[in-house]
Amino acid sequence: MAELKTKRNELSVDAFIDSISDEIKRNDSRELVELMSRVTKTEPAMWGDSIIGFGSYDYKYESGREGTWFRVGFSPRKQNLTLYLMDGFEKYDDLLSQLGKHTTGKSCLYVKKLEDVDLKVLTKMVRESFKAATK
Repeated sequence: MAELKTKRNELSVDAFIDSISDEIKRNDSRELVELMSRVTKTEPAMWGDSIIGFGSYDYKYESGREGTWFRVGFSPRKQNLTLYLMDGFEKYDDLLSQLGKHTTGKSCLYVKKLEDVDLKVLTKMVRESFKAATK
């Protein structure tokens, strides 16, 4: 079975953020670290070389695949800020309608910049997703 490539490591979150060339993404990333640290009451950690995660949980699928993953996190990708909310979005319809400009994937919330979204709504979503993630 293939080993998961994205793992928690000791790379510096601050150095990663400082290396982001786009000033808006760099500042938004600092703001997301502050928001997620406050909400989760956990320290940020690098997962792989481009994801900042908060907390962790162990999982095991029926197939036998198992591993450790972060409970919430984000990555400042070239196109968007990608926020990872591990419990999906079905239960967030009401909050998503209030959030502002965004798109979603299975467990990913995509925003161009934080000024496009309501940070109070985003905070609620991060809080709920962190609680819902398996410990």
